[in-house]
Amino acid sequence: MGALSELVAGAAGRNVKCQRSTSIGEWRHSNEFRPGWAAGAGRTSPYDGAVRDPHSLPKAHLHLHFTGSMRHRTLLELAERDAIHLPDALVSEWPPQLTAADEKGWFRFQRLYDVARSVLRTEDDVRRLVLEAAEDDVKDGGRWLEIQVDPSGYGGRFGGITAFTDLVLDAVRDASERTGLGMAVVVAANRTRHPLDARTLARLASQYADRGVVGFGLSNDERRGSTADFGPAFRIAERAGLLLAPHGGELRGPEHIRTCLDALHADRLGHGVRAAEDPDLLARIVDAGVALEVCPVSNVALGVYSDPTSVPLPALLAAGATVALGADDPLLFGSRLAGQYATMRAAHHLSDETLAELARMSFRASRAPDDVRKRAEADIDAWLDEDPET
Repeated sequence: MGALSELVAGAAGRNVKCQRSTSIGEWRHSNEFRPGWAAGAGRTSPYDGAVRDPHSLPKAHLHLHFTGSMRHRTLLELAERDAIHLPDALVSEWPPQLTAADEKGWFRFQRLYDVARSVLRTEDDVRRLVLEAAEDDVKDGGRWLEIQVDPSGYGGRFGGITAFTDLVLDAVRDASERTGLGMAVVVAANRTRHPLDARTLARLASQYADRGVVGFGLSNDERRGSTADFGPAFRIAERAGLLLAPHGGELRGPEHIRTCLDALHADRLGHGVRAAEDPDLLARIVDAGVALEVCPVSNVALGVYSDPTSVPLPALLAAGATVALGADDPLLFGSRLAGQYATMRAAHHLSDETLAELARMSFRASRAPDDVRKRAEADIDAWLDEDPET
């Protein structure tokens, strides 16, 4: 067990009482906030117990959905332009109250997502979305972004899946040049569609393996369909050298994570947080070096966990898992990348050193070029050397 694992092991079973405030991510804790409880893990900070701004901590963002990255203001402006009616949950009641506890709850979530997707009508809309996603990540300390998109959800409006993929990749290149943020794309199949559609997308992703696409995923409600049926699509992507990153271990438990490992050969798991329920499975994940894209705020919003203190991040870290925090769908959950770090720090009393190690892990789990990783790691060390009081 490594130094970080030893220091966080005691937090796995910590009982932190909390009360939900006016919005998710704002929490009042009944026990004393001691942010330095894990200080000293690995490289020791000269300001033991200090609290630094998580926005300035360099990070890689590995779990961000295309439409879900849209700014709320942009959604409203585009809808007004084309006289698109938006439900109250996306206007006056935003961010919406969501749940995925049952099929009805997930349908409502998906319906809101589909409505949001419908406001993207022109190439300029797509370029605006990508640029603003990059700008928002930079504000949150992002140095590398792997944005996930299902071209089949947009191809009908943008000349087919190949034309849309070309558009997204061009928008990514432009946004990267304008913001300085390293960016790449993960093409994701939709598990509610036929597995043959996934094979088509896998072949498409493979064609762009050296031109901006770094991975292949599988998204939507993991309780739908048969995951093993998507195995042939993942073999196509695997042969092309793409990173394999299916969703698993959020709405379903350890048994589905095993399917993702066995049938899809996952390199990373979208979410994967429920691996904490099975120590043997978690040990397998650690031994195999499979990274977990943990999205705490969306886990709570969808009812997977009752509150941020229940998200088992300390247990995952104590076991030695590689964890990359992600925002999932900020448009629907109301929290971006830095908010995930801030929420987990408050919920589990994480030190700045632990936040820094989470940031390092996000780069290790990414497909970022070596030079991007090295600069980020040096700047993470510099973040720890800063005096937060100045």
